[in-house]
Amino acid sequence: MKSSFHTPVMVKEVIEYLNPKENGVYVDCTLGTGGHSLAILEKIGGNIKLIGIDWDEEAIKVSSERLKDYKDKVVIVKANFADIDKILREKCIDRVNGVLYDLGLSSLQLENNKRGFSFLKDMPLDMRMDREGEITAGYLVNHLSKDELENIFWNFGQERWARRMAEFIVEERKKSPILTTKQLVDVLKKAVPSRFRRGRRIHFATKVFQALRIAVNRELENLEQSLSKAIGLLYSGGRICVISYHSLEDRIIKGKFKQVEGKELFILTRKVVKPSWEEVKSNPRSRSARLRAAERI
Repeated sequence: MKSSFHTPVMVKEVIEYLNPKENGVYVDCTLGTGGHSLAILEKIGGNIKLIGIDWDEEAIKVSSERLKDYKDKVVIVKANFADIDKILREKCIDRVNGVLYDLGLSSLQLENNKRGFSFLKDMPLDMRMDREGEITAGYLVNHLSKDELENIFWNFGQERWARRMAEFIVEERKKSPILTTKQLVDVLKKAVPSRFRRGRRIHFATKVFQALRIAVNRELENLEQSLSKAIGLLYSGGRICVISYHSLEDRIIKGKFKQVEGKELFILTRKVVKPSWEEVKSNPRSRSARLRAAERI
């Protein structure tokens, strides 16, 4: 089981800005494999209540094992963090002292051969965080119109070749359905002229895979809903910390904090906080992480 444990990002910074205290109530909205929650529990040691939310059944199994020594302090809930208010109400919790989000994918999700999150392996085009969800990336790729696919690739991936990629996908699926990550990558490769593929800083499929994942899981919509609710659930002096990994997420977080600055929140991170050079060197997946934090007035 330990081989499945994901290395949490910016743990030191999370503990610093969340500032967890004994007798507090904290919510980890993206429990994952439990790395950040474990760090919070170890930091306090004494009395604390932690609610861990995740909608990935596999991650919950791993985090339950990882946090088993603190089972009297932890409540794990399989749910969408957009429903944070409903979740806490069902647990008879009115207010909390801190809320944490880490919006990145875990190595558990990226490396699972059946999830379809990575283009580095050939696997089914799934990308659902919640395996009980009905819509998969494969469904979107094979059923949406050219214009709808273009909009997803541009709006959620900011992909320069969005239109051309959508056109190639629609033509290819006329021959046979595009069902695997490799099939999709092969189509995208044809859509991007070779001279532009060679000059790209990131893999030509990166932004499309990001866009499809966001669309399948309604990630930006869920984040916006959850942030608004979480801010309202904080005690005065309570803190909210959010780690994002791309500009679309960060824009929502920054905008939400600014919207209520001075009325509901005091912003603790005037500039976005990035991982240290040492952390990026030891954990390259942390390189795009960005932390913002605020305190309830």
